[in-house]
Amino acid sequence: MIIFILQLLVYTWCRMQCVRTGYEISIETEEYHKQISIQNTLKIELERLKSPERIARIAKYQLGLVTPGENQKINIANELY
Repeated sequence: MIIFILQLLVYTWCRMQCVRTGYEISIETEEYHKQISIQNTLKIELERLKSPERIARIAKYQLGLVTPGENQKINIANELY
């Protein structure tokens, strides 16, 4: 009778461990999908921030930069020789 009860306890413990592991896997899978979603959002945000149009707009309106005129350009390749 003691062996039967011991086997029953071991079986119950094993089943509880399997269920607990299943829950942990489910939670980690959900966290993984959340992280992938955040990563995709950040990739899109990075591409938006690197946009040449956005950089040109900031340079022109916030920093006051302008495209150089013909008399402001220097050809460095000719200056070296």
